[in-house]
Amino acid sequence: MIESATDRDLPEIRALLERLQLPLAGVDEHLTTMLVAREGGRVVGTAGLELYAGGALLRSVAVEPYKQGKQLGHQLTDAALHLATAHGVNAVFLLTTTAERFFPRFGFEQIDREQVPPSVRASVEFQSACPASAIVMRKQLQ
Repeated sequence: MIESATDRDLPEIRALLERLQLPLAGVDEHLTTMLVAREGGRVVGTAGLELYAGGALLRSVAVEPYKQGKQLGHQLTDAALHLATAHGVNAVFLLTTTAERFFPRFGFEQIDREQVPPSVRASVEFQSACPASAIVMRKQLQ
């Protein structure tokens, strides 16, 4: 079951991201647009969406290792893209160092950093949380 994250989910989200070596910076500030997947009341997956004037940043798509390979990452990504559409976002961007082959199936394409709107490039993810070597991708929604 995928649903909006709440304050009580934050410790579990942070622990999952830490275990999977994903950035924690900015998670607390964007909790209202974080999604979680639960199993037995426990967070087993998450995906975050940061909303900016020029688009959204998809971040922190993470699934517990024992749940990987069971389409949960797909479901979380789809849910985050639907959330972006509901917020009227025209394009969703992401940075990745490990999942560049995962996201094209959702319509993401690799782009140069300069193609990302300044409002999204000003995010913590772009400024410091992700290395400069991270691959940048975009999905046009509208």
